[in-house]
Amino acid sequence: MAGLTDSITALAGVGSRRAEQYAHLGVFTVSELLRLYPRTYEDWSVQVAVSEAPAGAPCCVRAQIVGEVQKRPMQKGGMMYSCAASDGRGHFTVTLFNAGYTAARLRTGETFLFYGAVTRTRGGFQMFAPQVRTPDAGGYIRPIYPQTAGLGTHVIERHMKAALSLFDKAPLTELLPEEERERLGLCTARFALYNIHFPEGGEALGRARERLIFDELFLFELGLLGRRAQMRAADGERLTADASAEFEKKLPFALTGAQKRAVADGVRDMQSGKPMSRLIQGDVGSGKTAVAASLLLSAVQSGWQCAFMVPTALLAQQHAQTLRQMLGDSARVVLLIGGLPAAEGRAALTAIADGSADIVVGTHALLTDAVRFLNLQLVITDEQHRFGVQQRTILAEKGVRPHLLIMSATPIPRTLAMFLFGDMDVSVLNELPAGRQPVKTFAVGTALRERVYAYIRKKVAAGQQVYVVCPLVEKSEESDAVDAVSYYEKLKNGALRGIPVALLHGQMPAKEKEATMAAFAAGKVKVLVATVVIEVGVDVPNATLMVIEDADRFGLSQLHQLRGRVGRGKDASDCVLISDAVGEEAKRRLATMCATADGFRIAEADFRMRGPGDFFGDRQHGALPQMRIARLSRDMGTLKAARAAAERVLGNDPHLQHAENAALRAAVETLFENGGDTLSD
Repeated sequence: MAGLTDSITALAGVGSRRAEQYAHLGVFTVSELLRLYPRTYEDWSVQVAVSEAPAGAPCCVRAQIVGEVQKRPMQKGGMMYSCAASDGRGHFTVTLFNAGYTAARLRTGETFLFYGAVTRTRGGFQMFAPQVRTPDAGGYIRPIYPQTAGLGTHVIERHMKAALSLFDKAPLTELLPEEERERLGLCTARFALYNIHFPEGGEALGRARERLIFDELFLFELGLLGRRAQMRAADGERLTADASAEFEKKLPFALTGAQKRAVADGVRDMQSGKPMSRLIQGDVGSGKTAVAASLLLSAVQSGWQCAFMVPTALLAQQHAQTLRQMLGDSARVVLLIGGLPAAEGRAALTAIADGSADIVVGTHALLTDAVRFLNLQLVITDEQHRFGVQQRTILAEKGVRPHLLIMSATPIPRTLAMFLFGDMDVSVLNELPAGRQPVKTFAVGTALRERVYAYIRKKVAAGQQVYVVCPLVEKSEESDAVDAVSYYEKLKNGALRGIPVALLHGQMPAKEKEATMAAFAAGKVKVLVATVVIEVGVDVPNATLMVIEDADRFGLSQLHQLRGRVGRGKDASDCVLISDAVGEEAKRRLATMCATADGFRIAEADFRMRGPGDFFGDRQHGALPQMRIARLSRDMGTLKAARAAAERVLGNDPHLQHAENAALRAAVETLFENGGDTLSD
């Protein structure tokens, strides 16, 4: 008999060709097939009157045929069939296309169930191409699975029944401790697995979904909390010097309360004797670099080496310059990026190896085998969403359990941060430095574009600089969105003729991109037409206007990140969102941008509207499992309950070593696919 870990070919009717088709859905084993949950359902169990059918949504209508089937040829070939039907309260027309066999069954006086969307036309109610069943199908809730070529729902249904039959005689292992299951009032795993695929009814389906969503989040939280416990059980180097007061005296400005708290958090972590694992997240311009600099000075005075990894060479150069200004002679800052002159690169590697480099600021170049630290004890990564977990791990392994500080300029809703970074401590920078002026935001239609161009010219005449962002690089047949290449030519040769305008997008060679950005930072370029490649970029305090074309095509958090490129100097700054959006969600996004500059409020709104979206980023890649049935924007209440349950279970059995938790431990380690290290001693 086939087992859960066996290849899907162990099931009757699944040969090599079917296995190849399933592979496109990420299904290779029987267990993975059972976790191929339906993407939706056809609910034949509830019938509605045609006059009360939900607009645009499929539903089931029970009706009697009251007119002869009429057929007529279609212009592009094939045959169309139509007839009148009545549900006892109203009439509607059933229209079928190239379905002669089904049409032949629709005899006057016979009753059928019709499943599909009801449309209201001038001629009354219509159902176009509904599915048709006899009344004995009532009560049936049909699963609809993700599909690929050659593998339709009916085929998957058959194989799913074969997989479920494995449990007809053998018990299905319960991963959730019985005490927790009863505490939370959840159904059994067996009930959930059967009813998610072939529901007995709407209530049974709801209970099945509740249990499977909980299980998914519960296993995930067990893994994250296990990682956290493992990290806190390890020994780390103790910080011997606290230079935070000394650092603050060096600054020409006062740190905000949030910055001071974040610095204190980091110092306390590094003094604990356990490796720090902390996320510092803050709004754009909230002063993360100053927090990092303070902690770096304490680390250097403790005799440590530090690595500071950023996503681009230009940003690395700016950070290195900023740190040299902030720290002066207190630390030797070395830059390591690709493309350095050979002699400069060799000197940097030597300084890193012999320990004379206190702080190494670099890009992915830090990850190469040639980079060897003498005493790496603090690793900082900026713009965390640009780096995968694997990359940060490689850098951390150049030391011995170094302290880890991750900085994010993308404000993350608290509940989402709990999910994504449940294995980390979090410091939030929710205050802007004194003197920083908020960016005023306006949404305008394309009819006002000429006025926007006039405003750009006014800004340039005042000695200031401007970003113009477009959603596409080049024109596309698949989209009518504004593209940067054409827009650049239009501005350079038209509305902004005579003004230094440059183009920047991700498809340009790296050296050309860096040269263009450097020219803008130096003030040689006055208007930069770009794509979202500028979302992570150097600070240009003289840039005071951000214009975003087709703003409705961007998510809220991305719009906020782009807006954060301006407002970094002493002059008042503006952001103009150009859009003719008609969709309600797009209008809400633009209205939210105009109403608030608070990145955390914006992130919460974005999360509610779009779900997690890009918050996952590279952190998920290679480390966090994909959610198969849970949806964070919907299931945050369940996430909190799952985390509480995970804390209770680990409180009684920190490493899941008790015999009754063996299957639970194995499930967690399989989920994270990390070789069994998640919950090791």
